[in-house]
Amino acid sequence: MSQTPGTAALPFTERLDRLAEVAVRVGLGLKAGQELVMTAPLEAVPLARAITEQAYKAGASLVTTFYADDAATLARFAHAPDEAFDRAAGWLYAGMADAYRSGAARLAISGDDPSLLAGQDPSKVARANRSRSQAYVPALELIAGFSTNWTIVSAATKPWARTVFPDLPEDEAVVRLWDAVFSASRIDGPDPVAAWGAHNRDLARRTERLNGARFSALRFRGPGTDLTVGLADDHEWCGGATTAKNGIVCNANIPTEEVFTTPHRARVEGYVASTKPLSYQGTLIDDIRVRFSEGRIVEANARTGSDVLAKVLDTDEGAARLGEVALVPASSAISASGLLFYNTLYDENAASHIALGQAYSKCFRNGGDGLSESDLAERGANRSLIHIDWMIGSAEIDVDGITASGEALPVMRRGEWAD
Repeated sequence: MSQTPGTAALPFTERLDRLAEVAVRVGLGLKAGQELVMTAPLEAVPLARAITEQAYKAGASLVTTFYADDAATLARFAHAPDEAFDRAAGWLYAGMADAYRSGAARLAISGDDPSLLAGQDPSKVARANRSRSQAYVPALELIAGFSTNWTIVSAATKPWARTVFPDLPEDEAVVRLWDAVFSASRIDGPDPVAAWGAHNRDLARRTERLNGARFSALRFRGPGTDLTVGLADDHEWCGGATTAKNGIVCNANIPTEEVFTTPHRARVEGYVASTKPLSYQGTLIDDIRVRFSEGRIVEANARTGSDVLAKVLDTDEGAARLGEVALVPASSAISASGLLFYNTLYDENAASHIALGQAYSKCFRNGGDGLSESDLAERGANRSLIHIDWMIGSAEIDVDGITASGEALPVMRRGEWAD
C-alpha cells in the first residue's frame, strides 16, 4: 500500500509519518526529557513505530509500548476458568499510574475490532470489564484529571476496516479507512500542525463564548428528545487544546470537533433518543431511548443491545448518571463522511453527545486545580468506573442555553451553531 486515492502526491508512508508527528507534537505536546507510555493493538505496529520515532526526535527519554492481542483475548474467553473474569492486571495499571505521577505522557492507539467479543458470554464480558475498570482507577483518575499530557489517535486495522466497510475486499476496506483517518486527523494539507493550530483557535473561541454565557442548563429538543441537562456549579467548557496540570498543552483526542463540559449529576430531566448506534465491547446498541429523573436514568431500552445497555447502567451508582455533555455541529467533517466508524473517538465527533459515568475534573473553573473529590461532588461532578459517550445530536436537534433566570437562548438550530 504505497498511496491512497485522492492523495497521489502523498505516499502512504509520508501520511503515516505526518499522523505520528501530529500525535506527538499536537496530541501530546511532548517535551524533551519526558517519558511516554503507549498502548496499541498489535495491528497498529507501523503507527506505533512511527510515533516512537517521532517521540525520540522530540526528545523523549524513554518510550514504552504495551500491545493488546485479540487472539489472546479470545483465548481467555474460550479456556480461562470462570473465576478468571473477576481478575485484572492491577499491578500493570498501578505501574502506569506511577509513571504518570512521575511525569510520563500517555498515548493510546485505538483500532480495536468492534465485534471482537460479540459472540462471548455477556456476563463474562461485563465482569471482565468491571474488574479492569476497578483496577484502572488509579491511572484513570490521573488521566481524567489531566495530571499529565495525553492523547488518543487511531490506526486503520483490518478488523476495524471490515466492520466499517463490510461489502469491500479487505485490502480496499483498509485503504478506505486509512483515508478517513488521515482526513479526519487533518494531515493531508500542506502543514498539518498549522491546520491544527487554526482548528484549536476556532474551538477556543467557541468555549470562550459558552463560558461567557454561564448557562445553568442546556435543553435538547427534537424527534424523541426533550432533555434538560443541568450544568455543574462552577463548570467550565473545554475543547481542542488543553493545558494539563504539568503545564503542557495537549489535544486529548485526534481528531476532535467537540466542545464539552460537566453536567450536574442530579439535575438532568426528561427523555432522549440516540441519533447514532453505540458500538460497545462487540455489541451494537441501537435506538437507545432513556428517561432521566433527578439526574438518574430511570427508564432505558434499545432496539438492539438492550441487555448490554442494562449491564452498563448497573456497573455502579454513577453509571446511570451523566459525566459529560458535548456539542458538535452536524456538519462536522466526520459527520459529512457519512460513515459509522464503530469507534467512539470518531463517532462522538460526528454529533452532539452525552456520556454516562465519570466526569472530567478538568471541566471546572481554573481547570479544577485544588479541587478535592468532595469539592467536585459538591459542585455536582459524577463519579463512576465507566465513561461511555453516545450520540444525541443531528440536523433535527435544537439546543437552547438556559440562563440562571430561566431565559432560553438559542445555541444550536437544526444541529448547527446559532451564532
